Amino acid sequence: MANHKSALKRIRANEAKRLRNRYQAKTTRTFIKRLRNAEDKSEAQELLKQVTSMIDKLAKKNIIHKKNASNKKSKLTKFVNAMA
Repeated sequence: MANHKSALKRIRANEAKRLRNRYQAKTTRTFIKRLRNAEDKSEAQELLKQVTSMIDKLAKKNIIHKKNASNKKSKLTKFVNAMA
């Protein structure tokens, strides 16, 4: 266990950041599932804008890798464009 006051503070701060990052990533995954289950194309396009923004924010904060974010956005865009 940490002995220094600053190390204890760092542990608390890291735990708070970890929980915030998990919440944001989980919320984004939920929206991606909602997008994949969308019925009509107009609804999917609106969700795509929202999901793309969320994925970009995750990549900007290094919660996910920037290439992982790019891959996700590309696949979701192709999925929405292929809808009837």
